[in-house]
Amino acid sequence: MTSAIRFSGVSRHYGNVKAVDNVDIDIAEGEFFAMLGPSGSGKTTSLRLIAGFERPTAGEIQIFGQVAQGIPPYKRHVNTVFQDYALFPHLNVRDNVAYGLMIAGWAKAKRHKAADEALEMVALAGYGDRKPSELSGGQRQRVALARALVNEPKALLLDEPLGALDLKLREQMQEELKSLQRSLGITFIFVTHDQGEALSMADRVAVFNEGRIVQIGAPEDIYYRPEVPFVADFVGSSNVLPPDFVAKLTGKQAFAALRPEAVFLAEQGHIAQVNSVSFLGAATRVGMRVDDVPMTMLLPKGSAIPKAGETVKVDWFSADLHVMDRT
Repeated sequence: MTSAIRFSGVSRHYGNVKAVDNVDIDIAEGEFFAMLGPSGSGKTTSLRLIAGFERPTAGEIQIFGQVAQGIPPYKRHVNTVFQDYALFPHLNVRDNVAYGLMIAGWAKAKRHKAADEALEMVALAGYGDRKPSELSGGQRQRVALARALVNEPKALLLDEPLGALDLKLREQMQEELKSLQRSLGITFIFVTHDQGEALSMADRVAVFNEGRIVQIGAPEDIYYRPEVPFVADFVGSSNVLPPDFVAKLTGKQAFAALRPEAVFLAEQGHIAQVNSVSFLGAATRVGMRVDDVPMTMLLPKGSAIPKAGETVKVDWFSADLHVMDRT
């Protein structure tokens, strides 16, 4: 596996604040890699360290085998797409895309040709003469992508680029970004706080918390086999069951994760007191307490739905109860 980006013991401190704290990452060339975590967890700072907008306090960063220390951002073979897109309102779309090439001294005809090819790549052929104000949010996002891709980076850094879009458009752009990455074959490093984005697009996900990576793995592993309670709770809002309760079920004194969709109504099972019922469209979320432990059950459309205040019996398959070795 050829490394695109490698962090070795990388930290970035601001006084006593450890924004990134002794992080190790090895991102493969051609991989779609997501950095997932809440605000302030260190994911965006890590992206800025790759881009060269920040310098590490400690540790080493390698970009395609080259130590990044001392290399300015414009020589790093990476380009960044920001959440606000940062398009120039007075320039048309073609000149926005070609701006970096103009700064690099490309002749007008040559850079405009390259810009038109990049716009075609993101399904915006023929939009070059329009101003950014004449485009939809999704189209502006594609222009920002084209502007980054026209420089032919080896890696594309995406800092929450879908955050400003509405839900339907965001889901559409998730599919388009993944398709684009596959067709280009270049490394995408995607920063997000949205679990659905990370799980649906990435080959691997790094979950950040308090400046550290708490788990790296395939989306399926992150979702179904969280290693620590934070990951279980943050990614998909799992039921994190306390050690005393888990000991009664398994004999092991440890935290365990149980996905809400794995819990079901049963004739024989655990007695549950229903506290709340929330209709979600395709499913209904039921909040309840089992042996005084708060839990959530997600019932699919067509299921019998209990009412708040009702006492029911619930169960789950033992294979769906994931006991965690770490706290």
